[in-house]
Amino acid sequence: MKRLRRGLTLGALLLCGACSKPEAGPAGSAETAAKLTSDAQHVIGASVLTTTNPFFVALRDAMKQEGAKHNFEVIATSGEYNVANQRNQINEFIARRVDAIVLCPCDSQAIGPSIAAASAAGIPVFTADIACLAKDAKVVCHVATDNLGGGRKAAETVIEMLGGTGKVAILDFPEVESVIMRTRGFREVIAQAKEIEVVGSWPGGGDRGKSFTVAADILQAHPDLDAFFAINDPSGLGAAAALEKAGKSDRVRIVAFDAQPIGRRGVKEGKLYATIVQYPEKIGQKVIETVARYLDGEEVAPEILIPCTVYRKADADADPTLK
Repeated sequence: MKRLRRGLTLGALLLCGACSKPEAGPAGSAETAAKLTSDAQHVIGASVLTTTNPFFVALRDAMKQEGAKHNFEVIATSGEYNVANQRNQINEFIARRVDAIVLCPCDSQAIGPSIAAASAAGIPVFTADIACLAKDAKVVCHVATDNLGGGRKAAETVIEMLGGTGKVAILDFPEVESVIMRTRGFREVIAQAKEIEVVGSWPGGGDRGKSFTVAADILQAHPDLDAFFAINDPSGLGAAAALEKAGKSDRVRIVAFDAQPIGRRGVKEGKLYATIVQYPEKIGQKVIETVARYLDGEEVAPEILIPCTVYRKADADADPTLK
C-alpha cells in the first residue's frame, strides 16, 4: 500500500480553515502553502554538502531530474559545509511536512539530532554520498560511492605512480564519512607497500584554496615528499597550484578523487596523475529511485554502493568532453 502524503490538500485546508491554521515554516507561510497545494505526488527535501563542488551540483541536478520522472517535487538546498545551516534546512523541511528528506551531511556526527527530529516527525531520511555516523539517527537507506573501494584504488594508483617507493601526504577532510572511508581504504592498501611512507594527514577541507595553503606548508615540512593523495579534485588542484609555486610540479605527483570536469582537465594537463571516478549522477538517480520505492511501500536495502574506476592520462586524451 502506498504511504499517504502528509501534506494537506487545498480543499481540506479550506474545510478546516475556521478551526485550524497550517504551521508556517521558517521560510514563511507562502512557501509552506505552496508545498501544501503542490500537484506533485510527493515532495522531497534535499540538502547537499555544497554547490561550490561540481560533484554535488551534478548529484543535486540528478535528484531533481529523477524526481520529475516520478512526479516528485525536489526542494534542493545546500549546507555549504555548515552543519548549522543544514540543521535549519531540515527544520524547514519538517515544518513543510515533506514526504522524505535526502541529505549529504555537512558533519556525519553532528547531523544526528536533526535526523532524529525528522524521524520523530514521521519523515523518512535517506543519505547520499556521505553517511550519518550518529548512533541515535535512523536512516532508511544510504546511497553512495564505494568509498572504501575507491580509497583502495587510489592507493594502488599511487603505488603504480611511485613505482613502489617514496613518501606521500594525505590531504584529508575527516568530518565527513565518505572521506573517512576513502582514507581508510587508502591506508589499508598503501600499508602493504613497505617502501612507501605516509608522512601524515592534513585537513584541506575539500577546498581548493585551503588545500593550496596546507599543501604549501607540507612541502616546507617535507621537502623530500613524492606524492599527495587528495580526497577530491579541488584539494588535488590546490596541491597542484602549491607545487607549481614551489617549482616542484615535475617531482611531486598527485592522485585525486571525483573525476569531475575540473579533475579530468587536471589529468589531461598533467596537474594530476590520476583521479578516481565517482558517478554523482548515478547516486542522485538511485537515491530518488529508492525514495520512490520506499514511499510505495516496498522494502529497500539499508545501503547501496556504486563502484569506482580510475581515470588516467590515456582516458583524458580519449575523453570527447575535453577535446
